[in-house]
Amino acid sequence: LILRELIIRDFEEYLDGEREDRIYRIMAAVEGSYEKNSGWNGIALAENTVWALLLGYEIRILDGNGNELMNSQEAVESLSPLMKRRIVAMANFSAETLREREDPFFSYPLFLGGRDIGNIEVRRLGETRQRKETIFLGRSNRFLIISVIALGGLSLLLSFFFSKRLTDPIKRLTLAAQNISEGKMKSRVSIRGSDEISDLAKTFNIMASNLEIQELLRRKLTANIAHELRTPLTIMQGEIEGMVDGLIPVDRERLLSLNEETARLKKIIEGIEELSRAEASILSLTKEQISLKGYLNTIRERFVKLFRDKGVEIDLQCDEPLSLQADPDRLSQILINLLSNALRATGSGDRVTISAGKEGSEVFIEVADTGKGIKKEDIPFIFERFYKDYEGGLGIGLAICKELAEAHGGRIEVRSDYGKGAAFTLYIPEFTTSS
Repeated sequence: LILRELIIRDFEEYLDGEREDRIYRIMAAVEGSYEKNSGWNGIALAENTVWALLLGYEIRILDGNGNELMNSQEAVESLSPLMKRRIVAMANFSAETLREREDPFFSYPLFLGGRDIGNIEVRRLGETRQRKETIFLGRSNRFLIISVIALGGLSLLLSFFFSKRLTDPIKRLTLAAQNISEGKMKSRVSIRGSDEISDLAKTFNIMASNLEIQELLRRKLTANIAHELRTPLTIMQGEIEGMVDGLIPVDRERLLSLNEETARLKKIIEGIEELSRAEASILSLTKEQISLKGYLNTIRERFVKLFRDKGVEIDLQCDEPLSLQADPDRLSQILINLLSNALRATGSGDRVTISAGKEGSEVFIEVADTGKGIKKEDIPFIFERFYKDYEGGLGIGLAICKELAEAHGGRIEVRSDYGKGAAFTLYIPEFTTSS
């Protein structure tokens, strides 16, 4: 609307200039005929008046005394019938129309050589004349209406399309989140495109997958704990009931059996406590500067006999002088867990290697073995609490290793080729802030 208003305003200013130019041309023609004929000439005045009609103006020419010399109606009447019909058709007016008009004339003085020779009175022809400007204005109005309808309709369609495109993924995300809140952990969101919404959907799917895994692990953890606790409790209950009923004698052998099951329960509880302490270890680390070669050799010496009794060689590879800031007790706990697992996974003729080195600003310690390895499907879960890929044990050793590594600001990684061995690598920053 603003653009149309500006265009119409410029167009009207242009038309006003055109009208003024036409009036000045008519005045110049009348003044020229006066000069050419050395006075007023009826034929010349009639010709100029008819020409003015064709330009869209009705005129009256007055002499210096105010006497009317010629007007548009007289000029048309002076023409031959054929010319009269043509002029009337071309100018689109009639004598009756001229007589009925009441709008005023505008007077313009006529001069020749600085001398006043008369006046010309001018008014535009009526609205019945089809002017190009009227057609233009009508077309511009129609164009505006069509544009508003077309562009408005198009904008509504596009806004509906894009709003639906924006809200549909959010609705799907809301539905999926609701499903997960109701326990439907397999609910996922379809991903389309590569915008912010699709990034959110990807993040949501990752979160949902992690939640599903955590839920499965929670159930498995609960089942494992229940199983670990149920077995000794069942044995103890059976033996005690047998003693109460007199079916089992109360002797040293039975009491020792009860003591073993009690020790087993205590071990499970201590394992859970140890895991809790590992989770809280970031608050209680006492870091020291440790020279790795001597430190690792001391730990190796503690395991040499155990490994050799089983027919397994244990080596240390740490040639360069390495050191790092760490809690020696907690670091020992990590390495002892890793070496205990390696001892369990190897057999006669296998080899375990402890190696250390530096990658960037991190120092790594690796415990690698040539034992039975880890199944590919078990690798993502082996650091989870109470996850076991073999019978026996509590399934918390590697979870403790992970917690202690993260407490040092580091991480622990694993790689394995099932049937050929496994390697656990501990990464710790070379220099860390002491706690």
